[in-house]
Amino acid sequence: MVFEGQFAAEVDVKLLETDEGWSPYLSLEDAYKLDDVRDALRREDLEAATRLARVFKLMPVIKPAGLENKSFQPDPH
Repeated sequence: MVFEGQFAAEVDVKLLETDEGWSPYLSLEDAYKLDDVRDALRREDLEAATRLARVFKLMPVIKPAGLENKSFQPDPH
């Protein structure tokens, strides 16, 4: 997952496992893909981001203290 601002992106990458000390790790191609998705989200270029990942818009579940929002109605249960 890549998080940037109000967005999250689920990026498919393959972890490479070896017997060496730095395992598991990403391929250089996958590392660049993560960077490209993060850059696109920073620019809010959702078209570019969605070509490489599944993109979600985040929203708060709990109303922050002091924020007046009349439409927020918590579940009483």
